[in-house]
Amino acid sequence: QVQLVESGGGLLQAGGSLRLSCAASGRTFSSHAMGWFRQAPGKEREFVAAINWSGGSTYYADSVKGRFAISRDNAKNTMYLQMNSLLPEDTAVYYCAASLARNSNRDSYYRNPGNYAYWGQGTQVTVSS
Repeated sequence: QVQLVESGGGLLQAGGSLRLSCAASGRTFSSHAMGWFRQAPGKEREFVAAINWSGGSTYYADSVKGRFAISRDNAKNTMYLQMNSLLPEDTAVYYCAASLARNSNRDSYYRNPGNYAYWGQGTQVTVSS
């Protein structure tokens, strides 16, 4: 069992930066590939970024590539999402999630929310124009 708690959300203007954190409980954090998803009002939850167990492989949605960076610190049981050059369309509740697998060679694996067994409660990010 993994419990996840997101933090770092907030309200800011377009062009600004935020760093989200996802703190995990338990001693199995490094056993899980991790991901960030987001959900805007009236829209489905969408993939943002993912990282394998070691941090050696990362994956991004096209909409955030080059602006967001995912990382993890297994010694601290924490995953991060550095968000730069934020746009109003980045406004959403951001969720971190833990997969049952440590790693996958398929990019599509990480993009499917059904492959994540544990979810945080979400943190709101609001970007004004």
